[in-house]
Amino acid sequence: MNPNHLNPNHRPTDSIKEALLRTRATIISAGFFSLLINLLMLAPILFMLSLYDRIIPSRSGPTLVALFLLVVFLLIIMGLLLWVRSTMLFRMGTRLDTMINERVFNATVDVARGTGGKETTQPLEDLDHLRHFLGGGALNGFFDLPMVPIFLAIIFLFHPVLGYLALTGGILLLIIGVINEVRTREPAMIASEQAIRERRMLTANLRNVEVIEALGMRERIFQRWRDQHEQTLGWQGITQERSASMESLSRFIQIMIRPVILGAAGYLAIQQLITPGVIIAAAILAGKAIGPLGQVIGNWKSLLSARAAYGRLHALLEIMPARQRQLSLPAPEGRIQLAGVVARPPGAEHPVLRGVSFEITAGETLGVIGPSAAGKSTLARVVLGIWPLMAGSVRLDGADISLYNREELGHHIGYLPQDTELFAGTIAENIGRFNLMDDALVVDAAVRARAHELISQLPNGYNTMIGPGGLGLSGGQRQRIALARALYGDPRLVILDEPNSSLDERGEKALFEAMADLNAAGCTLIVISHRPNMLKAVDKVLVLKHGQVEAFGPRDEVLSRVLKPKSLSLAGGTQRLLESAEGSNEATQ
Repeated sequence: MNPNHLNPNHRPTDSIKEALLRTRATIISAGFFSLLINLLMLAPILFMLSLYDRIIPSRSGPTLVALFLLVVFLLIIMGLLLWVRSTMLFRMGTRLDTMINERVFNATVDVARGTGGKETTQPLEDLDHLRHFLGGGALNGFFDLPMVPIFLAIIFLFHPVLGYLALTGGILLLIIGVINEVRTREPAMIASEQAIRERRMLTANLRNVEVIEALGMRERIFQRWRDQHEQTLGWQGITQERSASMESLSRFIQIMIRPVILGAAGYLAIQQLITPGVIIAAAILAGKAIGPLGQVIGNWKSLLSARAAYGRLHALLEIMPARQRQLSLPAPEGRIQLAGVVARPPGAEHPVLRGVSFEITAGETLGVIGPSAAGKSTLARVVLGIWPLMAGSVRLDGADISLYNREELGHHIGYLPQDTELFAGTIAENIGRFNLMDDALVVDAAVRARAHELISQLPNGYNTMIGPGGLGLSGGQRQRIALARALYGDPRLVILDEPNSSLDERGEKALFEAMADLNAAGCTLIVISHRPNMLKAVDKVLVLKHGQVEAFGPRDEVLSRVLKPKSLSLAGGTQRLLESAEGSNEATQ
């Protein structure tokens, strides 16, 4: 079903509160239908009252038939109204989802980007839970609550004693509901937050399941998860015990109210203070009067969960403002300028890059080297505009990278991350970045990445399905296909982070050929690598150490400088790297 078909005037919203306000017309309509439904529920009660008090004593068959047919007709109407109300509530939940899902999705992605991909899909799960609560039957009890005074008033008309008995039952249920709210609010909130932490930890562990198995860590990981799980169970148990006791007491009162009303009505009938028909009618009406209160208490856990989900979504959308669409800028040529960049990975306390500044012109190839933890991968993400800056600026063709429309800029960017990730789908879809399929562009990217032959040898070629993360492919195959994805279209800036980490000799040769093609096409290329032979394909070299620029300039000039004795206090690993690179250069000249 197309959600927009449910609401032709659909417009996305920035706030979940605004989205709920837009559904108020549906809520009012559902409340009106609930009023009609409850009034129609009086029909069988009035029919029974007339049957005992008038029709049977008068032995009037035609009257019985007429009233019976009228009641059947009214009950058919009531059934239709119940169907309409149920459909309205379902569509209201779906409409709420449609109005806010893009906003929640983007906020979820932004939070994940700000935490280095460690955030879970909890916001989308919260939206799903809220939709089910609003679109299910949990709201029926709340819609029926306004009818409680009407039903009690009718019972009072039968006899004040019966009215006071029913009122007492209703007050007791109301008190139970308040006590239930006070006793379960805090443990329910803690249990929900603990369950979220547990899922996050388990998800993070399962990402490294191969390490867990290889190093025999399953038992220890299980112990860590069980500790979290037991805390979750503990708080859920406290919530359940407190809620169950109140629900049991509520159920007891609902069951007891009818025999109490029947007994009292029977006594009043013996005293000839009410008619026999009132006995059954009063008992049924008492159940109708206190039923919504019991239903609300029975759905209290769902209400608490929905309220917690709403609170989390509201807080998320408050702290994660909607992404503003930037104006379309001209297609970039690839000139990169960094000025005083200070940046840190998401969640880190201290900056990894400290005052990094350099510039490369369009079409140049830059090699970035340095010891581990020097900030090389952080630099790649900063240049791409993925991670925010603490200070400084990153400019592409003179414009701040943050001013570009990300969807449009993505067509001019190629990126091969250090941890190669592919997505569930076909190989063609992965290379084409899940755009509208252009077979020619997909094949062209694979050919330029020298991956066409590799893909053609797979069982279904470009239509081969792969699992999340590239499941079903080797590390080298994933890296070759990810390189084709980076080259898709006509990128003007390509960043390759450790592009040959999983490649064999043949794959590495194909990588150098692809880099040569990019250089010939005037594409700006930034290559991050620990392997010295990558330096032979670059124009300039940037040496990072402790997040700062240790050296930058033309390749040969930088290599000659860093190789001079005591010219730079490079780490031993980096020194050997550069020495090997120089040896590679001499061998190729």
